[in-house]
Amino acid sequence: MTERRTDAQRRHDLAVRGFASDNYAGAHPEVLAAIALANGGHQVAYGEDQYTEHLQRVIRSHFGQTAEAFPVFNGTGANVVALQAMTDRWGAVICAESAHIHVDECGAPERVGGLKLLTVPTEDGKLTPELIDRQAYGWDDEHRATPQVVSITQNTELGTVYTPDEVRAICEHAHERGMLVHLDGARIANAAASLDVPMRAFTNAVGVDVLSFGGTKNGALFGEAVVVVNPDAVRAMKHVRKMSMQLASKMRFISVQFEALLARDLWLRNARHANSMARRLAAGVREVDGVEILYPVQANAVFARLPHDVTERLQKRYRFYFWDEAAGDVRWMCSFDTTEEDVDGLVAALREEMGR
Repeated sequence: MTERRTDAQRRHDLAVRGFASDNYAGAHPEVLAAIALANGGHQVAYGEDQYTEHLQRVIRSHFGQTAEAFPVFNGTGANVVALQAMTDRWGAVICAESAHIHVDECGAPERVGGLKLLTVPTEDGKLTPELIDRQAYGWDDEHRATPQVVSITQNTELGTVYTPDEVRAICEHAHERGMLVHLDGARIANAAASLDVPMRAFTNAVGVDVLSFGGTKNGALFGEAVVVVNPDAVRAMKHVRKMSMQLASKMRFISVQFEALLARDLWLRNARHANSMARRLAAGVREVDGVEILYPVQANAVFARLPHDVTERLQKRYRFYFWDEAAGDVRWMCSFDTTEEDVDGLVAALREEMGR
């Protein structure tokens, strides 16, 4: 009888590289080391451990003394938990038509969170006070879901970045109308690196009430966090997190990853590198005749328009996604472990396929 192997084996080729998502990258070695450090022995479950307690001090060093972090499993969970805690049952959230909560979360904010999304079309993924006012009305109309939150994404789904002044204007405008502000920060580190400012400059310093803090796209193994900057903006966060199936029993392994990223400058090093690779990619792509870059390259994403047949051939060599297949638009994402050789290889392959 043949003995069955039960030990773990590497099942992927380390030489295979892609530009489909920064989620394709593995975990940063310093994050893996932190997880190993937190392993062993017993710690109290469900967030009463020493690592989650220490994370609160780290979070406050970035987002102010009123900030509190609630670790969760993933980005959709962070957004749903945050928005649920910020709204009433009849509440609505104003967001860009391209927002992740509207396009890429399978209706979770509405189906799981039970709230209404009021979307606004934008040219660059960014809301403005004027665009918000297209949906900011009807508070006393019982026939319409009540606008209670404005949700913005930093950086946006189109790779653009809000300046601190732009976020301040949105926060002041929303607060004047009795609404709160949520920031989806799945790539918040890339935005801070792009602006060369601390994360507080476009969050607690300018009026953001609650943010979803992304770790996975910045080198974490798994896990995100809801960061409540304004305690008055939420209700029953712990209960909402549990009810939404986002309460980790062994929370220390999420919390220690954020400590590894945030206690020093790993979050910033990772984001700066990813952004620089995107700039290198954009510079190379601009030299390829017939390729159009669609949006300003301000973080770690490059959006371009290619002939459909070129994209299909190129996808056999490098993994990446169509953004708008009908228009021929594609998206290339760079991550903390993207190398110059990766970028140059993609540009060379693109040039070859365009020349066929």
